Amino acid sequence: MSALSLAEITVWVAAAFERYGCSKDNAQSVARALVAAEADGLKGHGLSRVPSYLQMVRSGKIDGKARPSTTRPRHAVLAIDAACGFAYPAIDLAVSELPELASEHGIAVASIYRSNHCGAAGLPCEVLARSGLVVLLFTNTPSAIAPWGGRQPVFGTNPIAFAAPLEGRHPVVVDIALSKVARGSIVAAEQRGEAIPEGWALDIEGNSTTDPAKALLGTMTPLGDAKGAALAFMVEILAACVPGANLAFEASSFLNGEGPPPATGQLILAIDPVAFGHGRFTERMATLIAAIERQSGARLPGARRLANRARAERDGITIPPEIEAAMQV
Repeated sequence: MSALSLAEITVWVAAAFERYGCSKDNAQSVARALVAAEADGLKGHGLSRVPSYLQMVRSGKIDGKARPSTTRPRHAVLAIDAACGFAYPAIDLAVSELPELASEHGIAVASIYRSNHCGAAGLPCEVLARSGLVVLLFTNTPSAIAPWGGRQPVFGTNPIAFAAPLEGRHPVVVDIALSKVARGSIVAAEQRGEAIPEGWALDIEGNSTTDPAKALLGTMTPLGDAKGAALAFMVEILAACVPGANLAFEASSFLNGEGPPPATGQLILAIDPVAFGHGRFTERMATLIAAIERQSGARLPGARRLANRARAERDGITIPPEIEAAMQV
């Protein structure tokens, strides 16, 4: 298949999910998220996820027709039930409601439970930052990282994403998994039949491996060793214990249609900087960014992602043959 524009490929991906029984709104939400991640070069959260997503829909592990719902247990809190559907419609709901709440209260929080894989977590943070908010997103995933000194996985790769607005520019975005690499990178390597670099993961016996299949059965090496494992513990509390979601070791895999819904969680914190800092946020940000960019070779987090996005918007995206085949009913 030749390259398609981002709009064309979004329509094409959404149509595939509708054919598998997803509602139109859910199919479009998923397609937007996957194509946006692919365009940004985040392939482990892009089109490579289509086969496993469709497997989960086919088996009922994901309810493709689920509609997320919200309650307001406190004035500045959104509690969102993703209803064992895709995470993206629930996150879309949070993104639509958080700006007004944050503007009113200075800080607003959305907790999401009975959720699923949330893809490139920096993308919804970026959308919220475009409305002037400083944003943090925490999410847990099925178990992949052992506590430091242990061998059995207890925590997920548990990504943290962050975004802040910059006057006259794209928001700055940070999106990191707490393993040395995102688990999606290992999934993508397995799909391509490629080895992974030494140091990314351990096999089920606790030995370093370059075999992605063995890595997926074993554990991920935490970012920063003991410090990364401690951060994964922290995110597990924020993303699972606070929303009331499944813990990593209780959640089924994001990678196939086997088992019950993962029912993982997310927590999104939105801060309106206008409520703080005596009106100096924009100036302080500009000063910070200038201190970074005046250094030769230094770049802001996310610069490569924006370059990939511009290239994809110009040249389009080619769907890999194995993904195209998976979309056929």
